[in-house]
Amino acid sequence: MNILVCVKRVPATGGRIVLAPDGSAIDTRYLGFTVSPHEECAVEEAVRIVEAQGGSSAVLTLGPAEAEEQLRDAMAIGIERAILLETDGRDWDPVATAGAIVAAIRAQEEANGPFDLILLGNDSADSGGFQVGIRVAAALGRPCVTGVKSLQPGEGRFIARREASGGGWESFDVPSPAVISVKEGINLPRYPSIPGRLRAKKKEIARSTPAWRPGGLEKIVLRLPKAEVTAAEVIGRGADAAPAVVDLLARIGVLEA
Repeated sequence: MNILVCVKRVPATGGRIVLAPDGSAIDTRYLGFTVSPHEECAVEEAVRIVEAQGGSSAVLTLGPAEAEEQLRDAMAIGIERAILLETDGRDWDPVATAGAIVAAIRAQEEANGPFDLILLGNDSADSGGFQVGIRVAAALGRPCVTGVKSLQPGEGRFIARREASGGGWESFDVPSPAVISVKEGINLPRYPSIPGRLRAKKKEIARSTPAWRPGGLEKIVLRLPKAEVTAAEVIGRGADAAPAVVDLLARIGVLEA
């Protein structure tokens, strides 16, 4: 089984997001970086499949030189090799991103043989475009299933399952080679160990510089959603608060007066 996982370097969403003064980008001076939760699960799924069935695995990202950190994190938990499509740091729209990834996949397959499975996260944590996996599959002429939360490899095929709207599950019998985008919850990703990080630090990362392809979506400006304002009121302390609590419950209709 030969598996490729595509990931994206994104700002850690636990921090407070601040925009640049002109609204053209996120101010990342005080943010850490990671990969999207869906993509963490994609990396973990690739490692588990190779551990169970044998084979090889690779991880690929399109991004700045600093994205090497996310590639090494993936190798630290078991991915064998990494490919960095190095950019100058500007945003790549889904059309350009998919085009660069497809070109890299074709080059990799020509050199190392075809990938049986290409895994992606269902969507990235920053832009949430839901497009790259589908565009990659369409360009390569391979079947694609999105939103997958259960994946069972078989002989020359995969059984992919995802949650259906309204409850229940949808199952897809997909021939190999295939493109699958997974969702958080398909597994519980492991954390890189110290020995794993040391091994990953020594590995070479294949690098190339893809050509920018204009003509896709154009970013005009970023806007932050309105902040939710909440307030708390202390209505009393200890036993003295009991009458105030009863009065409050009566006012909101929980207790009858």
